[in-house]
Amino acid sequence: MPFEHGSISLRLLYLPRDLPADAVEAFARHAAPPLETLGAGEIHGWVTGRHLLDRKITRETARFAGFLRLSLMQAERRIPPALFRAECRIQELARMQASGTDRLPPKARLEIRQEVADRLLPQMPPTLRGIHMLHRPGSRILYTTAISERQLEAFQIGFSRAIGFAGIPLSADTASLQRRRKSIRDWPPVSFSPRVNPEAVAQDPGLDFLTWLWFFSEARGGIADFGDRGRWAVSVEGPFTFVMEGAGAHETVVRRGEPRFSAEAKAALLSGKKLRRAKVTLARGEQVWSFSIDAATFVFRGLRLPEGERLDAASRFEERMDRLDEGVEAFLSFFDRFADERESSDWTETLGEIRHWMETRTTRD
Repeated sequence: MPFEHGSISLRLLYLPRDLPADAVEAFARHAAPPLETLGAGEIHGWVTGRHLLDRKITRETARFAGFLRLSLMQAERRIPPALFRAECRIQELARMQASGTDRLPPKARLEIRQEVADRLLPQMPPTLRGIHMLHRPGSRILYTTAISERQLEAFQIGFSRAIGFAGIPLSADTASLQRRRKSIRDWPPVSFSPRVNPEAVAQDPGLDFLTWLWFFSEARGGIADFGDRGRWAVSVEGPFTFVMEGAGAHETVVRRGEPRFSAEAKAALLSGKKLRRAKVTLARGEQVWSFSIDAATFVFRGLRLPEGERLDAASRFEERMDRLDEGVEAFLSFFDRFADERESSDWTETLGEIRHWMETRTTRD
């Protein structure tokens, strides 16, 4: 399971209420059917986090180191495209030879495709996919590897069927509502570029935040004190994806060389584009977290956590999840700081600082 080792790609869901006391039993009632029942369609359902065929969901198997650890398993049979095309061609050639023609009508070709599919599909091994989830007892936050919109939809449907409600995907809007009890949907449009009117640029508070975070890391030193959670440093690096609304080239990707100091990155900023995707590194003392973030969805990709020290599997997992919580919380604390500044009387001064930073940034081409 990706939560146990290596890098993690995930998103956060806020739960509108606590999981029910019988949550494990509810997931068990929606366990995946036996693999032997798989036919031409797809089967899906819940399994434990131990592996994708572990349908026996109990309070012991569904939890690890105290965490609820489950996966939404999806299974189907697929014919490799090259094999399917070859088998169809064999049948087409045989039928053309038998009929003494060099071409088959479309209906005949469709019949052959169906015959080949009906013959080959039962012979194909099942293809398994899993959308994983992890929940700390008592928390309103749920981690899931459903990073694409299609995966998220499937996960939300499966979760809601089992539990009775779905989680709310984390974004700048929902983070502000949950953490600050404030809506940011009515923020007035803002352009960070001194050359572009606010109405012409992308209006997404997540993009505003990531662009501000880049400014904060470079122009202000990138150090923030979050009280009991310690002093954190942040840096923002490429590859960069910049976006802007309207006609024309509204997306720019900068990845070669040193993207931070490229003329393309500076030109994108001054043209009114805002930062949508970038690599973010957080550090607290000698501990380092790094990940790529999509500012519009707050989806974390390739999240690397500090190395742990504990030896047994359960303790290592618990320590790793503590580090995951700490890194995510630090990132969201930077967002809180941005949102508070965005709503303060000092925002006009901040906007002037950002525009000065954009215009005076050094390039190294």
